[in-house]
Parts: sequence; structure tokens; C-alpha cells
Amino acid sequence: MKRYFQFSIALLSICCPRIATAIDETDSLDLLVTTLNSVDDVGVRHAVLRGMLSGLEGRRNIAAPTGWSKLSQKLAESEDKNVRELSAQLSQIFGDRKATAQALAMLTDRTADPNIQRRSLRLLLTHQNEEASSLLESLLDDPALRLDAIRGYAMVENASAPAVLLGRYAQFSPELRRAVVETLATRKRYAQALLAAVEQKTVLHDDIPAHVARSLKDILGDRFVRVFGEVRPISQDRQKLLARYRKMITPDRIADARASRGRAVFTKTCAACHVLYGEGGKIGPDLTGANRTNLDYILLNSVDPSYDVPTGYKMVSIVTVDGRVVSGVVAEEDETRVVLKTVEHPRLVIAKEDIEERKISSKSMMPDGQFEKMKPQEVIDLIKYLRTTEQVEMTK
Repeated sequence: MKRYFQFSIALLSICCPRIATAIDETDSLDLLVTTLNSVDDVGVRHAVLRGMLSGLEGRRNIAAPTGWSKLSQKLAESEDKNVRELSAQLSQIFGDRKATAQALAMLTDRTADPNIQRRSLRLLLTHQNEEASSLLESLLDDPALRLDAIRGYAMVENASAPAVLLGRYAQFSPELRRAVVETLATRKRYAQALLAAVEQKTVLHDDIPAHVARSLKDILGDRFVRVFGEVRPISQDRQKLLARYRKMITPDRIADARASRGRAVFTKTCAACHVLYGEGGKIGPDLTGANRTNLDYILLNSVDPSYDVPTGYKMVSIVTVDGRVVSGVVAEEDETRVVLKTVEHPRLVIAKEDIEERKISSKSMMPDGQFEKMKPQEVIDLIKYLRTTEQVEMTK
């Protein structure tokens, strides 16, 4: 019983350092290694390894616990592939060069599982591995890894990123183009190249979403405004817009609207950040229990989402020591890291030692002007869907 208690405290102290402070991190990791050495149950190994990875997520330069080298060799021979993968990821965190070399080799192995490749790429880039960054251009040729490769350029600054991404921009799908724009808005050097592409019309003005325009203005200042135009807050025209939409969304037009079409609009424009009926992203509030039958409530929060932002959903902007700019909502935070929910990443872990500047904005993560980009019928269908009381089939 005493050993079980010690093990529980050790795992808790790694995963939840704010809660458990009974033993320090080094002792916790040593005890967990001892536990892994003493058990053969695959389920227990999974739990311990996942707990360790969760607790060390986003961290770098962690000294390997006592006995890890020998244990990792043992786990590498496990019949369970998940145990092998989890232990290999931990070895990378503990600075094992062999494990890092194997992860790099896996990225170029066309027979490897794409899901494992994605996790390996993310971990390598989290550790600022420049070799992994140099492979990103070749990974753009792999449809299964293309989106991850685009996003990867944001994690480690790469001088070739703007030329590579903008050179392929015209060939990409709308989803990939958006990922390119969002990636190039994370660093000043990237942003300057993106703005030049807007000037040259390689990237169209309408390809820049409102939340990205806001970031680019913060990074580039007046130069961005001169090229793109003023990023004007919707709230200045709030009453005018509300009146316009109230006039457009009449009871007769709502009666003729189709919630099934509205669900398709929601999936395209809202579901990346909001959950409704158990589906969607978890960046913004879950809309299932919101006051959706009230038209004024829907309109105000759609026309001017920054009008009244709950504290937990205020946008936080972080500048890292290597110049990366990210904006999101804080999902978790402890003494060593901040976990953000962003439009691009449901879970983005940033080590506090990597943070140079942090600002809390009064702005919502939800971009202004969502309705402005829709056709009138799309707005009405979306309103019809938002006011439903149960899920409907979606128009194909």
C-alpha cells in the first residue's frame, strides 16, 4: 500500500505539479522508472508512460532519470507497439541522440504510420530540432503530412519557409492556403514576406482572415495597414449592423430556411472553435447550452464577439524568445508551461522559459465580421440551425 501511494504521488507530481509537491520532479521520475521496471502489465505501462509524457509535454533539457537508459532498451523490445513508441518519445525528451535519430529517420520512411510520423515531427520541432525543420519541404510532398509540415514552419524559424510555402501556395487547397497564411503570421520575417505576397496579389486580400489580419497589424504595424487597409473594429458599427441583420432575418425567411444547410455553414465557419451537440472544437464556449433561441443574443455575439468577452476566453498573445508570435485561449498553466488553445492547434504547449512577452487582450478569439463573409441565405440558414433544439442531418 505504501509503495502504491508513493507511485501515485510520483505520477501526480509529474502530471499536476500544482497539486502534488510531496516529492520533487527528480525523485518522482526515479520512482516511476522503478515502477516500470517492476511491472509487466501493459495497461500499467501505458498509464505510467502516458502520464510521464503528459507531465513533460512542451519541456526540453530534462535530465534522464536514474536507470532510464537500461529501461528504455527493455521497453524498446516490448511486443506492444504503443509501449515502444511512448518510451521512444520519452527518450527524446531525455536527450537520447539515438532516439532522436530514429525519429528523424521515421519521417522519411514512406512505409511508416502517418500518425506516428505526425507525433514524431511535433515532438522533434517542440525540441527545436533543426534537422526536422530542414525536412519540412520534402514532407510537403506527402499528402498525409502536408498540413503538419506547413504548421511545422511556425514551430522552428526556418529562413526558407516563406519562399517554400508561397511558392506552392497556388497549388494548395483552400484549407492548406489558410494554414500557410496562419503560419506566416507567426514571425516578423515570415509576416513581411506574406505582406509582400499580398502586395503582389500572390495572396489575395480575402485570403487573410480577420484574426490573422489582427496579428499581422500587431507584428508589422503601419506598414501592414498601408498595404492591407485599416483593420477596423466591427464594434464601431455595432448598432447599424445589428439593425441590418434584424431587418434581413424576418420570421418568414427563418420559416423558409433549412437548418440542414445551416449545419453545413456552421461546420465550415464555426465548428473549428465551438462545440454544438457534442461536435466541434473546444477553443470557444460550448454553444449547446447557450441562449440560442434569442436572436439578439446570437447577433450580438456574432457581429461583435469582443463586446463582452468572459475572462476565460480572452485572447492571450505570447511572443517567444526566438520571435514566434502565437495567440490563443489559456487552457492550462502551471509553473513550467502554458497550454494554449488556438485556431490552428487545439493544444499548443509553450515552456515558460521560452516566453519573452505575454499580453492579455480584451479581444475575443472569434474573428469579427463572420457574417460579412457569408451570403444572406447562408446567414439565415445558420441562424435557423443555431436556434434548433436537437441535431439535424447536414446537407451534403
